[in-house]
Amino acid sequence: MEQIIQAAPDFSVYGLMMHADPVVKGVLIILVLASIACWAVILEKAIRLIRLSQDVRRLREAETKAFAAESERGLARVVLIAAEREADEGVGNDEPRSEERARLERAMRSALKTELQRLEVGLPFLATVGSTSPFIGLFGTVWGIVNSFTAIAQQKDTSLAVVAPGIAEALVATALGLAAAIPAVVAYNQIAVSLGRASARASTSITEIAKQWARLHPERVVRGTAEPIRAGKRY
Repeated sequence: MEQIIQAAPDFSVYGLMMHADPVVKGVLIILVLASIACWAVILEKAIRLIRLSQDVRRLREAETKAFAAESERGLARVVLIAAEREADEGVGNDEPRSEERARLERAMRSALKTELQRLEVGLPFLATVGSTSPFIGLFGTVWGIVNSFTAIAQQKDTSLAVVAPGIAEALVATALGLAAAIPAVVAYNQIAVSLGRASARASTSITEIAKQWARLHPERVVRGTAEPIRAGKRY
C-alpha cells in the first residue's frame, strides 16, 4: 500500500512543472522570470512614485519661498536650479516680463520632462509582459495538449489517466501567463496615471513659480540668497 502511494504521480503545480515537456518547461521558466522581473520593476516604481509625490509637494511649497533651490532636493531642486540658470542667462536683457516668464517656464518644464522620463524607464517592459505573456502561456498550453493527443494515439487509450496529466501541465502554462500579465497591466496603468497626475500638479506649480519670479522687479533673489541682481535698464 505504501509503495502504491509513493508511486502516485505528483499533481501539484510544482510536480506538473517538473514533469512537463521540455518545451513547456521552457515556456514556464520564461514566464516565471518575466513575473519576477515585473514585480521588481513594480516595487522600484512604487518607491520612486512615493518620492515623486513628496517632490511635487515640495515644489508646490516652493511657490511661496520660490527660489531657495539650494535648500531643496530631488525634483524640486532640479526644476528650481533650471529656472535659476535660465534667469542668470537672461540678466541684462531688456525683455518684457511675459518673455522672461515664458523662458523660465520652458526651462523648468524641460527639467521636469527629463526627470519624468527617467521614471518611465521600465514601463515598456511592463507593457510588453502584459501584452505577450498570455500568448506565451497559450503557446505552452497548445503544445501540451498536442502532446496529450499524441499520448492517446500511442497508447490507444482515451481514459482520463492518460489525458489528464498532459492537459494539466498545459493549463499551468496558461495560468502562469495570466499571473505574469495581470499585475503587469494593472501596474502599468496605475504608474502611467500617477505620472500624469504628478506632471499636471508640477506644471501648475511651475506656472506659478515663473509668474512670481517674473514679478521680482527691480531685484531678483537668486539661489536662496538675499543678494539682488540688477537686470539692466528695465529695472
